[in-house]
Amino acid sequence: MATSIRDVAREAGVSVGTVSNVLNRPGIVAPATVARVTEAIEALGFVRNDAARQLRAGRSRSFGLVVLDTRNPFFMDVAHGAQGRALDDGYTVLMGGSDESSEREQSLLDMFEEHRVAGVLISPVRTELTQLHRLRDAGIPVVLVDRGTSDRSFSSVSVDDVEGGRIAARHLIEEGRRRIAFVGGPEGLEQVDDRLAGARSIVEQHAGASIELFPTEALSVLEGRRIGGLLAQMEADRRPDAVFAANDLLAMGVLQALVMTGSLRVPEDVALIGYDDIDFASAAVVPISSVRQPAVEIGATAVDLLLKEAEAGSTAEREQIVFQPQLVIRSSTAG
Repeated sequence: MATSIRDVAREAGVSVGTVSNVLNRPGIVAPATVARVTEAIEALGFVRNDAARQLRAGRSRSFGLVVLDTRNPFFMDVAHGAQGRALDDGYTVLMGGSDESSEREQSLLDMFEEHRVAGVLISPVRTELTQLHRLRDAGIPVVLVDRGTSDRSFSSVSVDDVEGGRIAARHLIEEGRRRIAFVGGPEGLEQVDDRLAGARSIVEQHAGASIELFPTEALSVLEGRRIGGLLAQMEADRRPDAVFAANDLLAMGVLQALVMTGSLRVPEDVALIGYDDIDFASAAVVPISSVRQPAVEIGATAVDLLLKEAEAGSTAEREQIVFQPQLVIRSSTAG
C-alpha cells in the first residue's frame, strides 16, 4: 500500500497540517520541523499525489495546446518553446492537433476543460471564437498562437503574415518573376488568407505582374506535390514562373513533384519560396527560400501571456504581440 501523508505525520510526530505546510509552504515552518518531516518522507519513500492535490484545488498544473497540424515542424518548434517556458514555472504542456478541423478542435477543447487545465494555447481553425469565450468564462485563460484578433478580445502572439506575404512577393519580383502562383489552403484559414493578401498588394504595384491562386485542402507535402504536378503539365506560355507556397511543407511537395517529373528546373524555370523556415527547407535537394517565423519564441511568449492571465484572472489586460517575419534566401529563388 502506498505511503500516505498521515503516515508521514505519524513518523515525524507532527500533524497532517504541518506535513502539508512542509510540502507546500516550507517557509512558514520551523527549520527543525522541516528537517524532521523531510527525514520521515525519505524513510517512508513517500511520493505526493500531485494529480489528486490539483484536482482538489480545481486546476491542474498543465496547459493545453491546440495546433493546426502536429506533423508540421513549425508547430513542433512552437510546442518546444511553450514547453520549455512552462517547465520554468512548474507546468507541463498537453498538445493536440486539430488537423484544420473545427470538429476535432472542439473535441480537444472539451477534453482540456474536462482535465481542468490551467490555461489553453490555441492556433484556431476559424475566426469564430465562441468556444474560447466559453472557456474563459469558466475561468480558463486562453491565448491565441500564430494569429491575433481585430477586436483584441484575447491575448495573442502572432507574426505579421500580411507583411510576410509582401516580403515573399517582393523578393520574387525583384528576381525578375512576373507570373506568381500562390499555393495554399484551406479557404478561410486566416494565416493563409493574410499571406495571400500581402502578396497581392505587392503584385498590384507592378505592371505586368500577376498572381494566381492554386487552392489546397491542407498545408501538407502531399497537397504541394499535387499542385506541383499540375504546374508541370501546364503550357509554357501560361505556366507560372514562380511559386509562393503558404508554408514550407507545401513548398517541399511542389519541389518534389518538379524534380520527379524532370520537366522544370528550380529556380531556372520556376522560382520557389515557402513560409515558416523549418529545418527541412534548408536540407531539401534544392534548398528552399522561406519567410521565417520565430517559432520557439512564439511558443515561449504565449506561455508568458498565459501565466499573466492565470495570475490576474478576469482583470487581466489583453496583450497582442506581433513578431516581424524575415526573408531567408536560398537556391530555390537565387537564379
